[in-house]
Amino acid sequence: MGLRDKKRNQRRVLSRRSAGPKTGEGKDFLPLEGKEKRIKEKKPEEPENTATVLYIGHIPHGFYEDQMQGFFQQFGAVKRVRISRNRKTGKSKHYGYIEFENPEVAKIVADEMNNYLLYEHTLQIALVPPEKVHPKLWKGVRKGFVPIDRVAIERRKLSKDRTVDEHKKMLEGIVKRDEKRRKRIKAAGIDYECPPLVGFQPSAKKIKFDED
Repeated sequence: MGLRDKKRNQRRVLSRRSAGPKTGEGKDFLPLEGKEKRIKEKKPEEPENTATVLYIGHIPHGFYEDQMQGFFQQFGAVKRVRISRNRKTGKSKHYGYIEFENPEVAKIVADEMNNYLLYEHTLQIALVPPEKVHPKLWKGVRKGFVPIDRVAIERRKLSKDRTVDEHKKMLEGIVKRDEKRRKRIKAAGIDYECPPLVGFQPSAKKIKFDED
């Protein structure tokens, strides 16, 4: 190869390097200039808290309305407190509700006091949305819990004046219960003779006669 041929090949290489890419080439590469800026996605804003009522579960024995109000007053003003109780005995069911004046205070208590260990009980505290608060939740909360006096109710039933028909119905019930008791004793194979029922007449003061 002569000198002229070498110069000719060099010119061809230089011409290829200086020439731009052909159509269809270089599509796999992104341009360095004019990059599109990525738009950062905005996180959805949390809805404003308006709940002021808290549910409190796993309440220990002895931690009642007065104690709860005194304990939670350190966070803010307490509006109302209610502990669920048994209607017959008045004993605590170990859960209740508390209402604060400020919703921000209620949110802080729910966040900080949930799973708080108190008298070997782990408190379960959660916010109650306003739309889920029962309309009768605070009914009678100012009066406090008054247990039902079952003894007084039964005393009034036994002491009330009865008519002749009511007294007759009461005697029929006594006879039926006695017959059932005799059958159960006999079915159990016990050789026992129950004493007969002694007839009695009701007191004249306890009977009301219908006016004809």
